[in-house]
Amino acid sequence: MRGWATRQRWWFTRLLALPLHLFLFAVATFFLVRLIPGDPAREVVGPEASEAEYLATRQRLGLDGSLPEQLWTYLGHLVRLDLGEGIATGRSVTADIADRLPGTLELAVMAFTWLVVVTLLLSTVVTARPRSFAATLVRGYSQAAGAVPEFVVAVFGIFLFYATLHVVPAPTGRTRPGLAAADPLTGFPWLDAVLRGDTLVVSSMSSRLLLPIAVLVVSVCPVLLKQLLSALQDSTAALSTQFAVAVGTPRRVVWAAAYRRALPPVVTMAGNVFGSLVGGAVILESLFGLGGMGTYAVDAVGTTDLVALQGALLVIGALSMVVFLLVDIVNMLLDPRRKPGRQVRSA
Repeated sequence: MRGWATRQRWWFTRLLALPLHLFLFAVATFFLVRLIPGDPAREVVGPEASEAEYLATRQRLGLDGSLPEQLWTYLGHLVRLDLGEGIATGRSVTADIADRLPGTLELAVMAFTWLVVVTLLLSTVVTARPRSFAATLVRGYSQAAGAVPEFVVAVFGIFLFYATLHVVPAPTGRTRPGLAAADPLTGFPWLDAVLRGDTLVVSSMSSRLLLPIAVLVVSVCPVLLKQLLSALQDSTAALSTQFAVAVGTPRRVVWAAAYRRALPPVVTMAGNVFGSLVGGAVILESLFGLGGMGTYAVDAVGTTDLVALQGALLVIGALSMVVFLLVDIVNMLLDPRRKPGRQVRSA
């Protein structure tokens, strides 16, 4: 049993550290949100309210105690997975986020799936014909990593494809006006429409998600592509690859081995990229009227809703930590030498 625990320590210790990281992030979020100027209680009662009404509202919102007391109450609610009630709406923040987060995640996952496909296809162009004109274009595109933010590409895309060419629907929501979304099964709007067999809703959503997905892929692809091309260059130049080519190993086998050796740093970058996609999706949801976490966070800032804002930040931060944990584990599965305590023998 002890030997098994030692062998599994490489992933188990990381899993045990996750709650501590979440705790530290929750505390940091609590204090950062309270640095935002404004008085939420005054926003709720209005300037004409009496002092008694104002104090009663502060007590109801949990803002009447000292900061340590407020923090203790906040952490106690978090243990019960209770993010509190929105100051502006009076609704449960947990329920609001549960309604909005799946749509944001769905957009990010769809964009990430297409991002991986496009990155692999473009990298094969460079690997197969490194001196071709197409390979030169792909390398030039990869050098644009991080040059243009998502919202700039989104504004340009809306102007070109909607306002000028009229080839995409108006950026006014996930479905056309008057068309109701499918009844929820999983909470993910597009997936629910597919599972319900509602082809009309699937078609409407797909056409309206096409441009946001394309914007995310075009904006973020150079980051992942640049890392993959660099890793492939080192992998194909390795002695093991040159030996495999010299002895006549089939090209597909050589390529598969080269990609496998190039994957660990790319997977790490992919985890960072997924976090960027979630952040980009939050921004684009406001531009395209998709009504997910982006709209929720913007509304919370506009109404000085500290409870809703800290809940949104905490959930997005927790999601990012889980993604980075999975990336770390996948990397060590791809390359066992990365596991703690693993000794690398010299050649």
